[in-house]
This record gives sequence, C-alpha cells and structure tokens, in this order.
Amino acid sequence: MKWISDARLDHLRELATTPDFNSTKYRLLNELASGGMGTVYLAEDGELNRQIAIKVLNATDITADLRERMVREAQIIAQLEHPGIVPVHDVGVLPDGRVFYAMKYVRGSRLDEYAARIDSFGDRLRKFQSVCDAVAFAHAHGVIHRDLKPQNIMIGSFGEVLVLDWGVAKILRQREPVSLEADTLIKNPDDTRHGTVIGTRNYMSPEQARGEINELDERSDVYSLGAVLYFLLTNKSPSSARPRTINPKISKAAEAICLRAMSPEKTSRYETAAELSSDIGRLLDAEPVSAYQESVVEKVGRWAGKNRFLILLVLAYLVMRIFLIFTSRS
Repeated sequence: MKWISDARLDHLRELATTPDFNSTKYRLLNELASGGMGTVYLAEDGELNRQIAIKVLNATDITADLRERMVREAQIIAQLEHPGIVPVHDVGVLPDGRVFYAMKYVRGSRLDEYAARIDSFGDRLRKFQSVCDAVAFAHAHGVIHRDLKPQNIMIGSFGEVLVLDWGVAKILRQREPVSLEADTLIKNPDDTRHGTVIGTRNYMSPEQARGEINELDERSDVYSLGAVLYFLLTNKSPSSARPRTINPKISKAAEAICLRAMSPEKTSRYETAAELSSDIGRLLDAEPVSAYQESVVEKVGRWAGKNRFLILLVLAYLVMRIFLIFTSRS
C-alpha cells in the first residue's frame, strides 16, 4: 500500500476547499483572511483589470441558512453607500453552491494595528469619529452592525476609515427592496432566536451578551463604539476598570464620554452614534462635552488651553509695554 505524504494530503485538502472561479471573470490571487462563515481572497477582475476582495462562503458551511445570510450581508452593504463602508460590486453563486460577493480591496491596516503605531490621542479620536459617522449612517438606514471592534475597522492607505464585516448585522426597519429576494430577507430581518449570543466578548453590550435579540437597537452599537473608544484611550481590551486608572493622561471629559457610551443601562447611553460623534467633535475642539460637568477651574483651564496663542500674544504685548515704560524713564 502506498501512503500519501502529509504535504500531499494538505495540498489535496487545499484543492478541495479552494473555490473554483474558472466560470467567472475573477481570478483568485491569494487568501487575505479567514474566519466565521467565510474566507476573503485577493482577486483580479479580468474585465476591469483591477484588484478586488472576494468573500466566499466556506466549503463546510454550504447550508441554505448560511447561503441566505451571505446574500443578505452583500445586500445590506450594497444599500449602505457611504465613504466609510466598503462598496460591494457583485454577488453570485459558484458551481459548488458557495455564495460569494466581490467588494473594493482596501489597502491599509486594522484599527488595532494603526493604534499600535499612532500615540496621538487627537489622531485616534479623529479616526474614531469617522467610525461613528459611518455607523450613524447605517443606523439612519435601519441597520445595526452588532460586531463593532478594532479588528472590523480598517484604516486605508490614504487615511480613510472603513467599517467592515456586516455579516451579523440586523435590519431594524424595512427599506425599499433592491429585489424580490432582498424583500424576502428584509421581512425576516433576524434569523436568530432569543438566547443566541452574536458578537465579540468585551465589545458587545450587556443586552447582546444576554442574548436578548429583541432588545438590540442603535444603543447596542453605541456601547460597542464606547468599547472601541476604551481600547483607543487605553490600548487595552475593555474591562470594568475606569480608563483613567489605566492611563492617567486621559482627560476626565474623554473618560466620561467613554463611560457614558458603555453604560450598562441603554437609557443612560448616547441615544445615537451621531450624538457620540458630536461629543467627540466637541472634545477635539476643546469645547464642553455633554457627558461631563466641568468645574469653574476646569472651564478656565480648558479655555486657556484652547486660547494659548492669544494668551501668549497678550502676555508678550504686556511685557513689551512694561519694557517700554521702564526704558522711557531711564
């Protein structure tokens, strides 16, 4: 009996699981990432002569439910036309039954990788504000993400911010359907039952962690955004520790924004991602934020910090005047 070597066996497994795109205009180049229900490949569009990313349902996951979920994910993203959301170009089914969709190939790094290189709170907060704006757009169109985390956020090579992986998104409100199939999916917006936990530990809201599917709304994503902010402020995964106990350089206002977004009670959080984005904008502009009540001393300090140049100019003028008065007397 002739035995097959481990290397040969691994090669055969790879051939069996690699999707066949010979009947399409796409040519796979290499694997980019794998996880959950699909694998993402770098591919080339033969007609348009450009590189794209293609997400393909895993070979072991070819069930009607997961095929429907992949199509639904592509349809959700296609309806969210926003600079902060990766556009979908195409969707289809391979001969072996696997669903795929083609999307823009984003060159860049994940938010956690970006944060490892950038220490500036200002730069981090501006990127975070862009994340909030993209999520707020999705919320305005009746969609919540349900799996917001640094690994699902990309910083492109030109500094653009993109929110990825809408595979477990939930449709809260029906929109105009793009097709009969989309209409069917939208009328049944959630294919999970009470008790099903979807999301990532430490980044999901308490109601999401409890499997309370019917309780999820925009404020559940706000909690996850707060958890992302916690990571950007501390370089640590979210925990019960207050951000300033981990990094004393964090301002009280920044900590207050983070803790309000991550409040265990939905009613105590920001109502929308847009409100959270607005508070971050005020923080960046050295304006008072809604999440924190300043003392008089803090107000003076914030004003002085914001108007440092003006204060220095006035001081320089006073010093010059004093110098002139003394020199004119001598």
